[in-house]
Amino acid sequence: MNTVPTGNVPRANRAGNEEQPLLGQPAASKKGWRKKMMVNVHRDWADVVLVLCYIITGLLDSASISTWGSFVSMQTGNTVYIGLGLAAPHESKRSIKSGISLISFCVGSFCFSRFHRYFTASRRWVLCASFLIQMSLIVTAAAILTWGPKSGSDKDSIGWNVLIPIALVAFQSCGQAVTSRALKYNALTSVVLTSIYCDLFSDAELFVLHNAERNRRVGAPVLLLFGAVMGGLLAHSTVGTAGVLWIAAALKLLVVVSWFFWPAANE
Repeated sequence: MNTVPTGNVPRANRAGNEEQPLLGQPAASKKGWRKKMMVNVHRDWADVVLVLCYIITGLLDSASISTWGSFVSMQTGNTVYIGLGLAAPHESKRSIKSGISLISFCVGSFCFSRFHRYFTASRRWVLCASFLIQMSLIVTAAAILTWGPKSGSDKDSIGWNVLIPIALVAFQSCGQAVTSRALKYNALTSVVLTSIYCDLFSDAELFVLHNAERNRRVGAPVLLLFGAVMGGLLAHSTVGTAGVLWIAAALKLLVVVSWFFWPAANE
């Protein structure tokens, strides 16, 4: 059998041949992956994702209020509950849970906003990471409800297996609101509807056929209402609040996938 002598092959060529990757071009693939994740996502139609997030808010808030007697997203209601608790501190412990939710939401807003601001607000990997964090917090809360000690049906229960899930879910709830700021759709916070109702019925072009702002303002409460109905039904079924949290986590994962494949902005 003939062999190719290597004595006359330049050392540089031999070294180059020996260093060639056996399976494709991993360096080029890594560079392409990095480039894909470092671009900013395009704003066009991104409001659709934000409007759909209202379903998640409806699921979580309706299940939370049905099970624990406090909200995890709508902090206006929690503020009222805190006020009622201060006025009549011995009537209910709901104000304690509402206070935990409010504090967690505020801390979450502080953290998520600085995360987006430091790493560029609408960058693809930042949006994906933000919703992955949100999903992870919901999964942790769902795991506590699924495998942790049961709190029963007493809404005045304030054990750790109640307060920690409330804190985790409230902390992540603000992530959607911060994303709406990052993508410059400030009205689509997914946690407030009062201002949307006001803006909707104050719109001078309310009955114009083509009105994107009006369509967003209609979609937000409709989808939150849908999520609230589903969350309430599921929370009172065999699925329970834990099941609602698992569903919400799965929806967050779908949002992550959406941002991953979303078109890049023209730099």
